Amino acid sequence: MPNETKLMDAAIKAMGQAYAPYSQFAVGAAILDDTGSIHVGVNVENAAYPVGNCAEASAIAAMVMASGSRIAMIAVAGGDGNLLCTPCGACRQRIREFGATDTPVLVGGPNGLQRRFTLGELLPESFGPENLAD
Repeated sequence: MPNETKLMDAAIKAMGQAYAPYSQFAVGAAILDDTGSIHVGVNVENAAYPVGNCAEASAIAAMVMASGSRIAMIAVAGGDGNLLCTPCGACRQRIREFGATDTPVLVGGPNGLQRRFTLGELLPESFGPENLAD
């Protein structure tokens, strides 16, 4: 799928900009929003762990700054490709704020896409904004 390839390529490219001097574990994320725009982010570590930012949180912030409001698809690339680099629990919830259970989550490493999930597979029975609707 062309959007998947473009999005994963953006996440892989972003890995090269990660600031990971402590873990040496670079992560890049790329979001396709509901307008077709792509927003990227990287992990940014800090000597005072856990003050740093995850790549997914950085990409979400970039989307919000660009007036985006919905995640149509997200790609996450990290590590050396030997193991899956899925979003952490906190980032799964962050993605849920702007996505839905059927939002595609692409996971890959430096060599490309490794696996496709839906957010519902990664965060089943999740709590979202609609739970707080009046």
